[in-house]
Amino acid sequence: MQLQLQLQYHYKITGYAKEIPPAFRQKMLSLGMLPGSSFQVVRVAPLGDPVQIEVRRVQLVLRKKDLSLLLLSRTDH
Repeated sequence: MQLQLQLQYHYKITGYAKEIPPAFRQKMLSLGMLPGSSFQVVRVAPLGDPVQIEVRRVQLVLRKKDLSLLLLSRTDH
């Protein structure tokens, strides 16, 4: 099930999808997108893609296709 990301909400990374390429998984880890960490959706482009997020006080812009490779749950931050 694909989680619909909403502006200003916080999401927790619970893991990675099985189909994530190893190199991309490593890239996400190096950017601080670790299982157990959370991020906030800061801004969404007018056509819905890409999405700006803040994780560990760092602003990142990712495509929805890339975010779909993360297993997420919404939190009440």
